Amino acid sequence: MSAGGLRVERLSVALPMDGRPVPVVREVSFALGPGETLGIVGESGSGKTMVALALTGLLPDEALASGAVSLGGRQLLGAPERIWRKIRGRRIGIVFQEPMTALNPTMPVGAQVAEAMRLHLGLSASEAGARSRALLRRVGMPRGEDWTARYPHQLSGGQRQRVAIAIALSAGPEILIADEPTTALDVTLQAQVLDLLADLVREEGLSLLLVSHDLAVVAELCRRVAVLYAGQVVELGDTAEVLARPMHPYTAGLLACSPDVSAPRALRL
Repeated sequence: MSAGGLRVERLSVALPMDGRPVPVVREVSFALGPGETLGIVGESGSGKTMVALALTGLLPDEALASGAVSLGGRQLLGAPERIWRKIRGRRIGIVFQEPMTALNPTMPVGAQVAEAMRLHLGLSASEAGARSRALLRRVGMPRGEDWTARYPHQLSGGQRQRVAIAIALSAGPEILIADEPTTALDVTLQAQVLDLLADLVREEGLSLLLVSHDLAVVAELCRRVAVLYAGQVVELGDTAEVLARPMHPYTAGLLACSPDVSAPRALRL
């Protein structure tokens, strides 16, 4: 990653409602350095996904955004789409929470994994196909079968999420943003996906920004955590310290609703 990593400074986002802008993200600031893991946690409607969309240039057209988002010192917030096309996938990969809607139902999954490789890396169809098969094996698709010809509807929920992770990683990004990556999965599959993300961050040297409503999930994967309430960061710090000694009543409330998180615990990373 270029020096400086990802920096977010006083990011605000407003959406129009009844003819006036309504703030949904309010002056959010944080940094994510090379190889770091940061969780953004908060309840539904707290603004977590809007932050993730702002970091990938995917905000709704009607959104009003201000502040700064920079990658390696380059300002991205408000950049034209042609600039974001070079960043999205190549330097920042994103995994959405519902893989069935994130994947294209009309394309084999191999072609979807290969698409970013051909676009960003200039690989031939045969090169991209070979790398797609290897990457699908890397994210844990069962061996002994060529999954590239399968369509999303032919896969289980856990397999679709693995494909979505493979797509996010296909062009070798520096940063992986995972937006509620285990929400649609059962407990067993959730654990498998969390293990996979931990392995990828550790072995590939990725920076991870994990968006979640679940403090237990963030405690598993992230060294640092930002607690988002009503669009604002109300607490930011080392995950173990925040969980052991929450300073804000909202963080304490989240902990009270998360029976699996009562004290600092060993992180997977």
